[in-house]
Parts: sequence; structure tokens; C-alpha cells
Amino acid sequence: MKYLDEYRDPGLAHRLLHELRCTAAHPWRIMEVCGGQTHTLVRQGIDELLPAGIRMIHGPGCPVCVTPLETLDRAMAIAALPGVMLTSFGDMLRVPGTDTDLLALRARGCDVRVVYSPMDAVRAAAAHPDREVVFLAVGFETTAPANALAVRHAAHLGLTNFSMLVSHVLVPPAMTALLDSPDCEVEAFLAAGHVCAVMGWQEYEPIADQYRVPIVVTGFEPLDLLEGILLAVRQLEEGRHEVENQYARAVRRAGNAAAQAVIGEVFEVIDRAWRGVGTLAASGLQLAPNYRMFDAAHRFQVEGLRPVEDPECIAGRILTGARLPTDCTAYGVRCTPRTPLGAPMVSTEGTCAAFHSAGRTRRNPA
Repeated sequence: MKYLDEYRDPGLAHRLLHELRCTAAHPWRIMEVCGGQTHTLVRQGIDELLPAGIRMIHGPGCPVCVTPLETLDRAMAIAALPGVMLTSFGDMLRVPGTDTDLLALRARGCDVRVVYSPMDAVRAAAAHPDREVVFLAVGFETTAPANALAVRHAAHLGLTNFSMLVSHVLVPPAMTALLDSPDCEVEAFLAAGHVCAVMGWQEYEPIADQYRVPIVVTGFEPLDLLEGILLAVRQLEEGRHEVENQYARAVRRAGNAAAQAVIGEVFEVIDRAWRGVGTLAASGLQLAPNYRMFDAAHRFQVEGLRPVEDPECIAGRILTGARLPTDCTAYGVRCTPRTPLGAPMVSTEGTCAAFHSAGRTRRNPA
């Protein structure tokens, strides 16, 4: 299949691996930011095929995983209110909150529905004027334009029964927070190609300069990742710290101006809590004042939320790359895709789910 099989060619993969072995004279630690990249690395076994000194650190690039527990608890409290239809993407339904998840609420009779686009939620609001339709909006910069267009379209239609519970997060502040950590081991980044398709890579250039860290914008297929790792290792070996674009077929330096414009119109930048990580300055989006009437957090004044993380779950340390899923005592035992303790085991971009689906076992099983 054009643009798919050609990026999975085993012969080219072996050549890139050989070039990596010839290039890497020192041990290096590289973080892939995106959970989709993590799944490709683990599913294809790329992380285990790399030269012995090259270690991949799996980053916090799973939007479902970093959605704060308070937001999930708020969504469930809103979903339990009479006359509310709560909508979201399917992987959000099984993410555990403090006491339950959205799927369990649906089983109890709450109107919780899976949609495939925020526009589906807008259409549901137009079709059901007697119900309050809420869309749980999570994601990085990648999904922000579609969510912004949905809000703008709801405003154009004059809908008064549509709102959005927003938990958007931004990649560059997360990267700088990781680099500022005294425990940081990251020496180079693979940046998420789909985020950069929207935002470009200009905002990464000051990070590369300030922290003297190579950043390679990378795609999601096996050859994309192998070439991205090779470009990062070349920079490290040569003492360079630049932003390079491996994903040239989809990403331009300036990104998508129209997408950036609608994000800037509908949203504003705020401090945002990341699940398991903490609050990061200027790392999230909320609806701008002109669209605040569509903000579900303001429309539904839910009180008494007391989020409590499962004490056995080490999702925060996994999201920051400090630990692997196989370091967790609950991994594969009490925490499985059927009985998840934390979001990284639920999401299709979660590191724990990637390790579990690839059959990776605990290092020191009890």
C-alpha cells in the first residue's frame, strides 16, 4: 500500500540499523514524545534491536493518560446529572477515575456515548434539544483544531445545549519541564510528527538552543522511527543540537496556519495539570472568553470532587520515563487491559498497553 508498506521495508530497516551501529560510538538516551511512536517501537521490537548503548525513554505523549484525575471525576459527575448526554472517544470510557469509569456509569443507565468526531457531539445536540450534550475534549495540539471548529460551529448554529469539557495539553512545556527536572536523563527528543503537522517546529528551536538537545520531528512507521533515531544519534555524536525534520512528507517548519488560527480564536493558553506529573505552566488550553458559554466546567458547577490516585499505580513515573511498565508490581497482575489501575494500560497510546500487547513481562515477578 502506497505510503505504508514502503515505510515498513525490512531490508531498509536492516540498513538503517547497520548505519546506527556504525554511527553510535557512545551510549545515548533518546525520548520519543508520542505514545503512537512508543507503540510502534515496542510492537515492532525496535527498542530491543538498537545498538546496546542506545536507550529509548518513553515520554508523556498519550493525551488520554495525562488527562488529570479531577477532569475525569468531573466528567463522571456531569454524566450522572439528569438530562445530560456525555460524549467522548471510546478509549476515554475505560480510564479509571477515583471510584469508577464512564463505561461503568453507562452500564448503570447514564447517557454516555462514543463519538468519532466532536462534530458528532454537535449534531447530537442539534438532534436532541431537550438534552445537555457534553463533549469530553482531550488531546495535544493535534486534536485542538477539530475541537475548536466544533465549538465555532455550535456557536454558528446557536446551540444552547452543547458544551465541552476541555483538557487540552501542549507538548513544548512538557519537554521543558522534563529537561528542567534534576533527574532528567533525556539527551535527545523524537518530536511527534502529527503535532508538528499542525504547529510546525519553530517552537522547538528555542528548546534545542537553550538546553543544547537535538530534536528530530519524526513520523510513526518503523522506518520513520529508525531514521529519526539515526538523525538524533548523528547530532549527538557530532555535538550538534538542532531541530531536524525526518517527517518531511507531512510537516513544514511553519505548520498549518489555518489550524493555528482557529486554535488561537477559540482557545487560550493556561496552566494545566497533567495526571501523574503535576501542574505545568502554560501547558494547556481552555475556551477563550468569547466561547466561555460552551465551557462545561462553568456550566455545570460540580462540587465536592476529591480525586485520589490508586497508590499502587506508578503511572506518573512511567509517563515521565523514570520507570518502565515492567517495573510496576501491579503490571500484568492486578493491572491489565481488562482491569486497568491507570490510564497508560487503557489507551491505545499508553506505554503500559504497548508493553502488555507486545508480551513484555515484569523484570522481577513475585
